[in-house]
This record gives sequence, structure tokens and C-alpha cells, in this order.
Amino acid sequence: MTRHQKRITVPRSWPIERKVHTWVPKISPGPHTAEESMPVLIVLRDMLKVADNAREAKRAMYESKVLINGKVRKDPKFPVGIFDIISFPVLNQNYRMMRDSRGMFYFQPIDASDAKRLVRIANKTTIKGGKQQLNLNDGSNMIVDGDYKAGDSLVLSLDDGKIADRIEFKEGNLAMVIGGQHTGQIGTLKAIYVVKSSRPNRVVISGQKEFETIVDYVYMIGRDTPAINVGAVR
Repeated sequence: MTRHQKRITVPRSWPIERKVHTWVPKISPGPHTAEESMPVLIVLRDMLKVADNAREAKRAMYESKVLINGKVRKDPKFPVGIFDIISFPVLNQNYRMMRDSRGMFYFQPIDASDAKRLVRIANKTTIKGGKQQLNLNDGSNMIVDGDYKAGDSLVLSLDDGKIADRIEFKEGNLAMVIGGQHTGQIGTLKAIYVVKSSRPNRVVISGQKEFETIVDYVYMIGRDTPAINVGAVR
């Protein structure tokens, strides 16, 4: 596997110019896949523009001035994915990574009080002692008590990682689409269809218009109103 990547080959979700330079930092292994994330150096320099060049971005990280989901990160190639929080304590600024209707990543400015992680339960397992382990979409896991199920979303505090809220994957709750032709749209989960085959389960979402998409593209984000600040749909 190559350690380099050309700009012309980066995912279409990266809102950067393709032909100004040949090379671009390649994402390090981490909590998100290469298709669903961007290296933090690109975020700092090309999107948020808090650094003029790679050297400035790296220096800020080495000086512990950049936090991702409440943790200091010093790897300039660390992957930043959907709903991740990037914070600059020195500037008192916080941003949440989102995806617009074209499938492009962008960063929504948020208040410090709204700096909470939104994660989705990928699946759950029973471990030694009969305890329940939740396996989250970013590769992390946590041991909990209570009735949780795959597809539920958890709102986690950045300070201690504890569950601040749980949004069930059920009809009537608010959902946001992060993939496919309806990317970026928000609506009420109207119906869930379980497909008894290798094909993915599907859901119907009612928003400005009613549409159908696959379960993998859906994040539960609230009940009557969003539990996090998602801004206006782009």
C-alpha cells in the first residue's frame, strides 16, 4: 500500500482544488475510512483556513492547540469524519463536520455548549459477565446497562465520554441522511423495511418531500427537534 496520494484521486467529498498541486496528505488509519473522512491538516489549512500552510498547521498540532472530539491530536493525517468536533481552545472556536446536499464535507460553527459527539451504534455484543458492549460507528465501544439497539444514536459529552442522550432508531424521530442522492436532507423517519436478503434494509423519510434510502445512510439526530446544532441544510 502506497504512503502517498495524488490530489486528483481524493474522494469527491473533499472540497479542495484538484490541480493546483500534485500531492496531498494521505489519511492515517483511525476511526473513519478514507472515503468518509479527511486528514486534519487539510481541514486546518484548506477548509477552516486557521493555518496558511502545512508547517503552521503541524506546529499548532504539536503545541496541543487542536482538539478532535475533546482530545489533543498531533498526527496531521488523523482522520476527521462526519459529526466529529474540532476545537481550538486558544481561539474559543468549535466546529462540527457535516455533509451538504452535494455530498461535500463542510464545518458548521457551534457554541461550546453544543460541542457534543453524535455517534451511531453499529452493533452490540454480550461480553464476559453478561454485560452489554456497544460497538460504535467510529470503531470505539462502551459497556452500558439498559436496552440499546443497533441504529440508535448517542449524544456523548466530550469531557467524560458519558451518554448525555439517546435517540432511538424508530418511527417518528428525526433522521439525517449522510450518503446517496439525498445526502444532507433531514426529515422524520416514517417507515422501516427489513429486507430478508443480503440487500440492505431500507427506510422512508418524510421531509420537504418523501423519499426512500438505505439504513446505512441514516443517522438519528433528534426527536421533535435536533439534539445537536446541524444548521441550515446546504
